[in-house]
Amino acid sequence: MSEHIRVVVGLGNPGREYEDTRHNMGFRLLDRLARDLGAGEEQDQGHYRLAWATLGEYRIALLRPMAFMNRSGPALARFPESVVAGPLGHLVVLDDVWLPLGAIRFRLGGGAGGHKGLNSVLEYFGTEAVPRLRLGVGGHSEEDLVDHVLHQFTDDEKKEIVSVLERACDGVRTFVTEGPDVAMSRFNSA
Repeated sequence: MSEHIRVVVGLGNPGREYEDTRHNMGFRLLDRLARDLGAGEEQDQGHYRLAWATLGEYRIALLRPMAFMNRSGPALARFPESVVAGPLGHLVVLDDVWLPLGAIRFRLGGGAGGHKGLNSVLEYFGTEAVPRLRLGVGGHSEEDLVDHVLHQFTDDEKKEIVSVLERACDGVRTFVTEGPDVAMSRFNSA
């Protein structure tokens, strides 16, 4: 097996009070990927938590920064394989208030769109050419966006999130094994 490394970075906030909030969709997808890919036990590395899985010819690092969202980039700086993989070897998973609930969108680059966690990662790499997977959590007016992302989903939304995470896992597998163009054409919505 080849030792190609891909790093899937799930963005979120540490702590029980944030576990099921909209802002922690990146963490939730990592949990689902770890289960679906049969990843090893997640290890606490201080600045991040890490589990390893295999997908095709790739070693997949499932990395969860353990700093608050806006400090996600420095956590990557402490992960040695991040340098080996380079910006294009990463896939950053994040919530997106500008996409409707349930929408999935892979992108190969671009700005942070106001997302402080993604902005921190882009600053770490010094480029906007960092692949990302945006998971729509819906939004309201700009005035209440902070409150919106730090609240839990409603019971009806929780049911929808289960299928969203399943589709997103399929999308990540496709992104890694078949390439970003196939993943974008097959999974991008909204």
